Amino acid sequence: MRVRQIMSPTVDSIDAASSIAYAARRMADDDVGALPVLSDGKLVGIVTDRDIAVRGIAAGISPTAAIRRVMTENVATCGPDDDIESALALMSREQIRRMPVIDRNQKVVGIIGLSDAAKFEALKRDVAATLVDVCEPSGMHCQTAVFA
Repeated sequence: MRVRQIMSPTVDSIDAASSIAYAARRMADDDVGALPVLSDGKLVGIVTDRDIAVRGIAAGISPTAAIRRVMTENVATCGPDDDIESALALMSREQIRRMPVIDRNQKVVGIIGLSDAAKFEALKRDVAATLVDVCEPSGMHCQTAVFA
């Protein structure tokens, strides 16, 4: 099974210059927990509601600051023609629940989440294993430091 078969092709995104407050409003309005961050139409990061809360608000960064201040820059991605097992393995290694799907030009063409894969009976075991890995404490994504 290929990523394109289960990804969500409609992706909300945000420009890197947009404010933290605007990103939070977009997440609330669109009922999403993460937004790919674009610059000139290309993926430059991803921001989650947790990034806003922990890296932004808890660290005292103004809600009017650019979202690039709290986003994750090194984004794990996959391609639409990658096999889903490889994508889930990457999500396990990186301990992430959702991942942008990009084309050769770094344009976001979709997003895949564990919830997307869980809808397929044949993938349920792989999804469960991935979720166990994602939830394992590692310190890899520790956000307790103050980002200024």
